[in-house]
Amino acid sequence: MSLTTIFQVRPRISSAALRSACALTGTPSSVCAGRNSFRKPLPSQGYFVTRTRFIHLEPACSNPTHRYRNCNSPSQGSIRLFSKAHKAAEVVPSDQLGFIPDQHPTTELPIATADDRKISILWTPQNWSRFHHIWLRDHCRCSSCFHPVTKQRLVNTFEIPPNIKPHHVQASTEGLEVIWPASGTEYHSSFYPWSWLKAHTYDPPQKSGSIFGEKALWGANISKSPPTVSYTEAMDESDQGLYKWLSNIDQFGFCLVSGVPATPEGTEELAKRIGFIRETQYGKFWEFTADLSKGDTAYTTMALGAHTDNTYFTDPCGLQLFHLLSHTEGSGGATLLVDGFYVASLLKELYPDAYKLLSRIPVPAHAAGEVTALYQPSPPHGYPPLRHDEASGELVQVRWNNDDRSVMDHLDAELVESWYDAIRKLHKLLTSADSEFWVQLTPGVVLSVDNHRVLHGRSAFDGKRRVCGAYIGVDEYRSRLAVLKEEQRSVWSLGL
Repeated sequence: MSLTTIFQVRPRISSAALRSACALTGTPSSVCAGRNSFRKPLPSQGYFVTRTRFIHLEPACSNPTHRYRNCNSPSQGSIRLFSKAHKAAEVVPSDQLGFIPDQHPTTELPIATADDRKISILWTPQNWSRFHHIWLRDHCRCSSCFHPVTKQRLVNTFEIPPNIKPHHVQASTEGLEVIWPASGTEYHSSFYPWSWLKAHTYDPPQKSGSIFGEKALWGANISKSPPTVSYTEAMDESDQGLYKWLSNIDQFGFCLVSGVPATPEGTEELAKRIGFIRETQYGKFWEFTADLSKGDTAYTTMALGAHTDNTYFTDPCGLQLFHLLSHTEGSGGATLLVDGFYVASLLKELYPDAYKLLSRIPVPAHAAGEVTALYQPSPPHGYPPLRHDEASGELVQVRWNNDDRSVMDHLDAELVESWYDAIRKLHKLLTSADSEFWVQLTPGVVLSVDNHRVLHGRSAFDGKRRVCGAYIGVDEYRSRLAVLKEEQRSVWSLGL
């Protein structure tokens, strides 16, 4: 096994930590016997000898944290690499690779080692990460490999040798510097910020919180202090109020907006602050009364149980906005909200078998009230009511509307009774007084709901009730929130 890594020498790193690093990479214990055995320079020549090449090092100069470094290097802590023929390969400084160094760097650096397949990083004696060589090479973000403007990959993944190995690995103050073989006698320099590597570590898997943000689960008690922003805040050009609004939706699954002009125009302007309005069979920006002008029970005076919209779409809308413009000559029509994530957590705790069934068995749905349209999801058998992220296992969507459910003819005969028992348990929790938040909307108050989490409904009413609203795609909503969260976009922005 070839050890192709130079450790930066730091007096605070213990022998035990170095031995831990050796154990991770399979380096023989004899090599780890002394703290300087990795990088002891030859007394007369001033070269560091690895098992494959020479590294030219000079005394620590003005940097007290390094015993040996290349004092002529433009990047602090970088080391000039020589091949066996002593032909130098230029190390590109990290500040030329699109990374802005930490303004308050610490002297404690991670330890990096490389074996035949992976680079191991020892953050502390108890915490470490490993990255495959091919994975790191594929994720190089220099301007030759990743377009700095379009943020698209330029490197040809399929031309990377499957058994690629780095020529040199170096831990610098800002991040990990790696020299790769390119073609002939040429080399390629890559740089990876420590923060980026920590955020994307996969071996071992991350044990962090939700990748979708922390959620505040709630029941009926949310009525004491529902999340609310003002129209003035939401429309302010500074976007601080918009960020507050969307952050509330992200955390709670809904948010009220007060002080909105009680007009379709004012409501539509508010909706467009988030993103494009999604057009459906109900129109783009819709307005309705109880006249059955559309073939849906929303266009009646009937009570509607807690449900999510668009279960008949392959991709249901992300957000839904409601604005009661007027209600005259009658009463009723209170709005019902239920936190689907809260109910799902109860179902999982109380009835784990029911939770598993509703996470696995797809439910078909349809929208067939309009003679000119027949909507069904693709594939036709639909999707489970509880959808989870395939990578993390985290619940990411509740998708349930019993009124729009189609024929369940794909059920295994042995599961029919169990499935009906499972949806009965779900219904019981959805309709529990502990789960239901009832609110009487008034003109000037817009309700915005995460349709992938919060179920909505209403009580029966009489009189003349006029409501307007809009759908917004989940990707538009998530994009807007992500842009508001980021301070400055670079090639190292998380999620790219």
